[in-house]
Amino acid sequence: MLRQAKVFRDNQVVQERIMDSNDLERERGITILSKNTSITYKGTKINIIDTPGHSDFGGEVERVLNMVEGVLLVVDSVEGPMPQTRFVLKKALEFGHAVVVVVNKIDRPTARPEFVVNSTFELFIELNATDEQCDFQTVYASGIKGKAGLSPENLGDDLGPLFEAILRCIPEPRIEKDGALQLLVSNTEYDEHKGRIAIGRLHAGELQRGMEVKVCTPDDACRISKISELFVYQNFSRVPVDNVSAGDICAVCGINDIMIGETIADKVSGTPLPTIKIEEPTVRMSFSINTSPFVGKEGKYVTSRNLRDRLYRELERNLAMKVEDGETADTFLVSGRGTLHLTILIENMRREGFEFMIGPPKVINKTVDGKLQEPYEIAAVEVPEEYMGSVVELLGKRRGQMVDMQPSGPEGTTLLKYKIPTRGLIGLRNAVLTASRGTAILNTIFDSYGPWAGDLSSRDQGSLVAFEDGSTTSYALLNAQERGILFVSPGQDVYKGQIVGIHQRPGDLAINVCKKKAATNVRSNKETTVVLDEALSYSLDDCIEFIQEDELVEVTPASIRMCKNPKVSKKNR
Repeated sequence: MLRQAKVFRDNQVVQERIMDSNDLERERGITILSKNTSITYKGTKINIIDTPGHSDFGGEVERVLNMVEGVLLVVDSVEGPMPQTRFVLKKALEFGHAVVVVVNKIDRPTARPEFVVNSTFELFIELNATDEQCDFQTVYASGIKGKAGLSPENLGDDLGPLFEAILRCIPEPRIEKDGALQLLVSNTEYDEHKGRIAIGRLHAGELQRGMEVKVCTPDDACRISKISELFVYQNFSRVPVDNVSAGDICAVCGINDIMIGETIADKVSGTPLPTIKIEEPTVRMSFSINTSPFVGKEGKYVTSRNLRDRLYRELERNLAMKVEDGETADTFLVSGRGTLHLTILIENMRREGFEFMIGPPKVINKTVDGKLQEPYEIAAVEVPEEYMGSVVELLGKRRGQMVDMQPSGPEGTTLLKYKIPTRGLIGLRNAVLTASRGTAILNTIFDSYGPWAGDLSSRDQGSLVAFEDGSTTSYALLNAQERGILFVSPGQDVYKGQIVGIHQRPGDLAINVCKKKAATNVRSNKETTVVLDEALSYSLDDCIEFIQEDELVEVTPASIRMCKNPKVSKKNR
């Protein structure tokens, strides 16, 4: 869309997925933050906001939905609407937005557009869409070829039919051009020179540079501020302007204490707009300072004050997150939408030079009418038939209830749908991949709160724990690998209490991985070469899913280690 709207020069080098601009988004291939840009088509300016599809980042979607008049719902021509699509679509339908459905990748050999449109229609009905919303316009497109059309067989030469559908189906902004100034802040950015920048859509009135305005929320007192600079979005850059009229998305500088959800209003007669409502978080983790013997060797920020400042700074733009002080001065409880939501924060902090420890994820329960309730999710697993038995057994052990089972797209694949407690999902992804030899695809989406499901068994095997501080030797690891699967290879520094592997049986086992071969009675015959198994390499996500109640993940810019929590271990003894 950007290329055909002549946003770039003809000879300009454009990187793949240009909207996913931060490193983590590029590495993982997902959108994490909402970003906006604009294009001009036949004299009409179209503002586009790219939002994440994962329900973990639902807060990003909820705060920008009041800036738009309609949505493009992009679905794959083979897979149809994915479970994560439900969440974002549900929010858009609740706002009453018009929807244009784009069936993408229509040139795939196994494309089944009719099935995809029907399943999208069923999803609309499930989500209580109005009759007008259910009568959606469908556009068939091939993003890679840059073509679109109103029927799968008859694609145009470019994306013209898609742009025409946007102009035809999505209404112009509902605004009051001559009303009192109102702008709801939906996002904030920080600039070294300009300070904090507020981004939002002007709902009414006109905004001018140098103007004095009132900043207010529905329940608090207001304060007066002055606007120093104004920008609008054009193509891929911010362009300075002197005034902005209602309906456009703009960036405002000069109000250094502005927060997301506040309203910039007319100084005399301005009234605040309702603030942005965000769903409650479902998962909580504890963040604490690093207490391992290797503290401070790799990170720059290690004190509790650094950690506290960084976490509270995250709250300014990450609306779906909550931070509370923990039991001790150096522990903080961070709540989010899911483990992925929190893992992204941890990964970002790690790259900024922070060193800290994280406890295992815990779900946030509620008490309703004296009864304990916990969050449930819908898990959809696509699995080849030969591995179905082991996957069904796994989900059953974790208190999952089968909701639906049907054959899926490719031959011999079955789609299983389960309603399962969020507790049961922690660590499930790895277990499902192991059971299906890497062939299963797992998607989850928050469903609702339901009655407490009882105790769950999450991990059958214990941990192998290092016996003493030191450097690992191949001689010691040869004996240790008979006890289970190891995380360490020879020559690595370990400390007492560090988890160095997975025990093959339940219960933990302390092993010596630093033992050196006694050099007495050395004969001239050459020492036999030691053949060691490949060490398991766990990512941050894997570690968080692996640890149990009495274990912690130690995160530093250079490494991720797991260890026993000394405070918990002492209590248990």
